[in-house]
Amino acid sequence: MKTKTDPSAPSSARDKLLFTPGPLTTSHSVKEAMLHDAGSWHFEFNAVVASVRERLLQLGGVSRGRGYEAVLLQGSGTFGVEAVFQTCVPAEGKVAVLSNGAYGERMIQMLKHARIAHLALRTGEDTPSDPAALDRALAADPAITHVAAVHCETTTGVLNPIDELGHVTHRHGRTYVVDAMSSFGALPIDLAGWHIDFLISSANKCIEGVPGFSFVLCRRDVLLACEGIARSLSMDLIGQLKGFEKNGQFRYTPPTHAILAFSRALDELEAEGGPAARCARYMRNHQTLVTGMRALGFRPYLDPAVQSCIITSFLFPPDPEFDFDTFYRRLSDKGFIIYPGKISQADTFRIGSIGRIFEADIQGLLAAVQQTVNELGILVETPTPPPAVETAPSFS
Repeated sequence: MKTKTDPSAPSSARDKLLFTPGPLTTSHSVKEAMLHDAGSWHFEFNAVVASVRERLLQLGGVSRGRGYEAVLLQGSGTFGVEAVFQTCVPAEGKVAVLSNGAYGERMIQMLKHARIAHLALRTGEDTPSDPAALDRALAADPAITHVAAVHCETTTGVLNPIDELGHVTHRHGRTYVVDAMSSFGALPIDLAGWHIDFLISSANKCIEGVPGFSFVLCRRDVLLACEGIARSLSMDLIGQLKGFEKNGQFRYTPPTHAILAFSRALDELEAEGGPAARCARYMRNHQTLVTGMRALGFRPYLDPAVQSCIITSFLFPPDPEFDFDTFYRRLSDKGFIIYPGKISQADTFRIGSIGRIFEADIQGLLAAVQQTVNELGILVETPTPPPAVETAPSFS
């Protein structure tokens, strides 16, 4: 029941499709880019690194001429977020964290381990972060130096208002950190207009590369003002930036194959029409998924008004005999990999709409879900009408 995702891929090379928020399904040509070895100090590889850094700034709508830098860092997106905290929060600093899911809570854990003072501003897992609550907190506590928020909280798929949060943070004169792991490269983000000082994302999300490194887009003056603060050697973003400026190299062994794949993935993003076109494809995937799952009797966890097109959480069927592990394995046997739930207050599973997948792949997944439901005799709810048709976010 596999569907043809990538026309360039020979049938023998097609893997199971990943309906996850990353790592995700990549194109055959991105995989091919990793068939080459690269010397980590060689000038040709360093030219690729320099090009990737420039292109990331362009994707963010900023440039070095406007005072921004792109710093690549070995490791997953979590490493990138922690590197910002480890590099940029002074000993007397305090971070207000907007949290409505596992990734906001992970930020809090990072701060606890680093012994950095922090304030958790929580909302429910089905509720976007509250700019008014942030405004009150910043007005009441002058010790807060930084604000940290997650754009798309993939615990549920909820989209947080990082634009409004940024305006509040800027009005109070604090430094703004955004985890844009599952949104950058597809959803519209205005780094300068939303007053984002540090934006973190990773290679294996909406740009459709492979795991291996994260990257930080930041205001150069804000970063350099943190000289001497870093609590970590390997996570020191200023040290990494100085390495790039000195000789174009990573300070320590770079993820060479992942960077070659990422360069190819950037080519494919440009060929598709850029973030706006990619977002439109993801939105079509999401709409097809939600409409089809509702028709099968599955209910999304979130209200459509706060749901992103990145990943969707679905409630378990009411049948007490439903077993997610069995359901998951049956879908895997048919060539489709979904994601377990991560919500603390409800039993859910998640299905991503991003990566090198298209509407035909979503339809293939829906057929596999229907077949699996029939095979297992699962009782699902009465099918419900689809929600109002959503439109892709504006990139104006």
